[in-house]
Amino acid sequence: MKTEKILDCERKRMSKILNFRLPNSFKYIGISIFVASFILMLIRLWFPEQKDILREIARKGLVVGLLLASLARDKEEDELTTLLRAQSYAIAFLIGVVYTLVMPYIDYGLSNALKPEGEVLKDLGDFQVLSFMLLIQIMFYHVLKRYR
Repeated sequence: MKTEKILDCERKRMSKILNFRLPNSFKYIGISIFVASFILMLIRLWFPEQKDILREIARKGLVVGLLLASLARDKEEDELTTLLRAQSYAIAFLIGVVYTLVMPYIDYGLSNALKPEGEVLKDLGDFQVLSFMLLIQIMFYHVLKRYR
């Protein structure tokens, strides 16, 4: 009996985490944070003395804006949209892993082919991977929703 209670409690917690969605208005807040951060990325070109600070603020803003837009509910949320959202997260994860594994070698090969002095093999940063995965998730979710 006690084991069943524990399992039910854990199942409820897991369901709460998996079904977490922000209200629909957060989609627009996320898009506006994303656009403002993108504009900040362009503005930093005119302020070279504050370049690093503005770059970090803009990067964090881009990721937060994409995350808010990704977690926001649709106006009409049902089981199908929940399934499509889960599929888009799975697709984004798989494409993100492949991108993270393959892209450094492509970058290395192209830089050595174009520059005679060559470059060192570099890993991708967290900003690049996270923003890529969130963009892929949002794009695939809207594509899957369109063709349902």
